[in-house]
Amino acid sequence: MEYALLGWPPDGPTFQLDYRRFSYAGKFVMSATGKAVVREGEDIVAAVAFNEDRTDADTLWLRYVTVREDHRGEGVGPRLCRFAAEHARDRGYERIRIAVNNPFAFEALSKAGFAFTGEETGIAELVMVWPGERTRESYQSGLDVYRERDLSEAERTFLREREDADPPAVIPSTPTGDA
Repeated sequence: MEYALLGWPPDGPTFQLDYRRFSYAGKFVMSATGKAVVREGEDIVAAVAFNEDRTDADTLWLRYVTVREDHRGEGVGPRLCRFAAEHARDRGYERIRIAVNNPFAFEALSKAGFAFTGEETGIAELVMVWPGERTRESYQSGLDVYRERDLSEAERTFLREREDADPPAVIPSTPTGDA
């Protein structure tokens, strides 16, 4: 698989994804965000959009992470987010943030090296930051927020399996290009 940065927000890269195979497919036709992708041959298997924080020029927000349905659970999403974060750091951003809306996304971003900030957005998403202080306490406090919500049985089971656990191991950096 090849990891590729398609451009930064001013560049406005766009592309179409099949809405039947990708969540947030319509967000990638917008030109106001930068984009990074994972390709398998000519096919995109994962994508992330990102933009600068409107009030803090040192912060970049990752938005709309999506992985094609047949590649979910393989670690492609966390690796792509780490890839984008490392490129953003190289471009001069001090902090990379993302807001996640479910415990599975929280876990994936934890694997990418993000840490829960203790903050939530106005739409009940948990804010994570990279680099961040990845401790058992911050990890469990994020999971605790989800434990208080109305969840599916799969989400409740997922959270029970992580009670009193340390954050997951951080995935290794993804080299530019093939991985």
